[in-house]
Amino acid sequence: MTALLETHGVSKYYGEFRALDDVSISLQEGELVSIVGPNGAGKTTLVNVLTGLLKPSAGNVFFMGSDIAGVGPVLLAERGLARAFQLIQIFPRLSVAETISTAVITRQRKRWKLFTSFAADAAVVARVKEIAEIFGLHSRLHVTAATLSQGEKKLLDVASAFALDPQVILLDEPTSGVSTAEKHRIMKTMIAAAKKSGVKSILLVEHDMDLIAAYSNRIIALSEGKVLADLPPKQFFADTTVVETVVGKRRAH
Repeated sequence: MTALLETHGVSKYYGEFRALDDVSISLQEGELVSIVGPNGAGKTTLVNVLTGLLKPSAGNVFFMGSDIAGVGPVLLAERGLARAFQLIQIFPRLSVAETISTAVITRQRKRWKLFTSFAADAAVVARVKEIAEIFGLHSRLHVTAATLSQGEKKLLDVASAFALDPQVILLDEPTSGVSTAEKHRIMKTMIAAAKKSGVKSILLVEHDMDLIAAYSNRIIALSEGKVLADLPPKQFFADTTVVETVVGKRRAH
């Protein structure tokens, strides 16, 4: 089976420092794969390489069979790989509807009217309402994004990425800063939304090991820029050396 997203021997150098060193990973259709690792392991660099923000110093990045190294997140989103971007930090005064509409308009290539009234476009309005309904934000459409609860803000970030109609979505710490109960609600909402929206696979960067254990099909652990492990959850958590390297000795399985 051809991987939807994969890297072959990807390295990223900053002078003598190797942020990534010969990293080869893959994401198959139907999978939720989590990327974990201690601070400085290379997670952020890998995400930036996968989403076209950084071009690798060596190796290749393929999405649906095409080399996407360094193409940039906008073109990549048009091809079907989207990353949850924190629009509410960029445009905190926009309403929920306006925030989602920026992604819908971009997807429909109506950039020329990005800052005009989206309410005049029936197709955009319909899609915004549909996405808001999927994410439980339908009653918050006219609320200013900055005034939402932390959990609602996280859902809005992810909803905006889903509005790009991706085949694959990359979620970078989508539950950070919310309560444990909220984290599971957000994860369940995202997974249900993915199935409903036709998203084929999810790549998750997360530090909460309980979430990773509960929702991952596979876990890829990075350490010092290298792939330390690529395992299903049961085998991953059974490997005490890997777990201790990634999260310390606090978690027992």
